[in-house]
Amino acid sequence: MTNRLRAEIEEEVVVERKPAKESSPENFFTNLLAKGFITTEAATRALPFILYLALLCMIYIANMHLADKNIRQIEKIGKEVKELNWDYKTTKADLAFKSTLSEVEKRADTLGVKVSLDPPQKLTIEENSDK
Repeated sequence: MTNRLRAEIEEEVVVERKPAKESSPENFFTNLLAKGFITTEAATRALPFILYLALLCMIYIANMHLADKNIRQIEKIGKEVKELNWDYKTTKADLAFKSTLSEVEKRADTLGVKVSLDPPQKLTIEENSDK
């Protein structure tokens, strides 16, 4: 009896089946993986190589940053060398000016030392052979 009732119910109720909705959107990468061009097995085998390439890219980027930093530091030190060179030349010119006869005379006058107007005399010592 239960079988006959079940058969009657199945005849009366028509169940519409909807097509299964795909879980992933249709795009190039999902089609590439789903259609069999690249299988998950092949992608898994290629993973170490892809990670190796990613590591090389990170090392390359870090190297470029380090090179830029070194270039900036070289330029900074070059500017500092130029400034020190200018300071050296300025100090050297100032010393040459202060060591002239007129400047030395002005500075010595404040100490009470005056320039002698008499020419210098040469002193000679005669050696006696009698000693």
